[in-house]
Amino acid sequence: MTDKLLNHRVEGPPSAPPLLLGPSLGTSTRLWDKVAPELSITHRVIRWDLPGHGDSPAGLIAPGATVGDLAALVLALADALGVERFAYAGVSLGGAVGLQLAAHHPERVSSLAVICSSAHFNGAKPWRERAELVRREGLAGLAESADSRWFTPGFTVPELVDDHRNADPEAYAACCDALGAFDIREDLPRISAPTLLVAGRQDPATPPAQLREIADAVPGSSLTEIPGASHLAPAERPEAVLAALRGHFDGYAKRGMEVRRQVLGDAHVDRAQSRQTPFTARFQDFISRYAWGEIWTDPTLSHRERSMITLTALVAHGHYDELAMHIRAARRNGLTPEEIGAVLLQTAVYCGVPAANSAFATAQRVLAEEDADRDPTT
Repeated sequence: MTDKLLNHRVEGPPSAPPLLLGPSLGTSTRLWDKVAPELSITHRVIRWDLPGHGDSPAGLIAPGATVGDLAALVLALADALGVERFAYAGVSLGGAVGLQLAAHHPERVSSLAVICSSAHFNGAKPWRERAELVRREGLAGLAESADSRWFTPGFTVPELVDDHRNADPEAYAACCDALGAFDIREDLPRISAPTLLVAGRQDPATPPAQLREIADAVPGSSLTEIPGASHLAPAERPEAVLAALRGHFDGYAKRGMEVRRQVLGDAHVDRAQSRQTPFTARFQDFISRYAWGEIWTDPTLSHRERSMITLTALVAHGHYDELAMHIRAARRNGLTPEEIGAVLLQTAVYCGVPAANSAFATAQRVLAEEDADRDPTT
């Protein structure tokens, strides 16, 4: 059975949501070495090798292959592993496989990230020429130029260059056939899975404009450009790719906004959103993803406990305008006025009496306003 399946590597809890990671032409599962272990904290990560790459059998692909054929191999792997529906991220050819899956097998793809890839790869001619070269001369010569095609000047990953050199020439050439025939532009509007596009700012193979073309066509998609990254962004800028994938697949921004509204109230968040400008948009996104999406959603502490900690920290640093907002939040999280008073009294011991004095004044004003809002006669 293994000779009929793509080679793969599984990491993470078996009960976690599955996430498939697809490679680029000429690489292997090692492309994801700096990203997959972190993603496996929250996902069952399944990396796979292209036919004739890494440890995948070369016989899984033949001349004249298509990206649809590769997508069928990925579905066969998912079926063999008992994975019905999965998130997917892929680089270059692996990204094209993701687009194919999302467009033609939408019931299987829950979320999609396409990295340094394209909806088309500039027609058949350059790929036909590369396939002919590889079938005639092998991969040693082509591997010599891998660094310039994959990375910014001065950067390399020797293990990935070795993958390129050691791939099966016939299987590599068949993958070139698939790239040459690929053009999914007309099908992009059919993609319904939440989609993230990630472009390397210095990528000569699939420049940002080609990712923008996908973003413009896929409803509701988003685009992230990574400075200092060329074609193999997960190897060259793993931290930036990891942050983008975590936010996309874990839904930090969406969950964060939900919790932000629960704690601060719709009226406050709506006011903050209405004041948002292009200058402040990234900061607002940062708050939603990081403060609310990662910290406040952590179930280790309850919202009540987080409110008490937040009040103390704000008193310690003298952030009294913010303190007023979080006293209202503490009431929404179930703290009584007496409990808020006890927290502020604690701050008098550890943050100083003057700080606590100002904090009590702020709290008294906020609680009085709250009482007035409840009293219909005022």
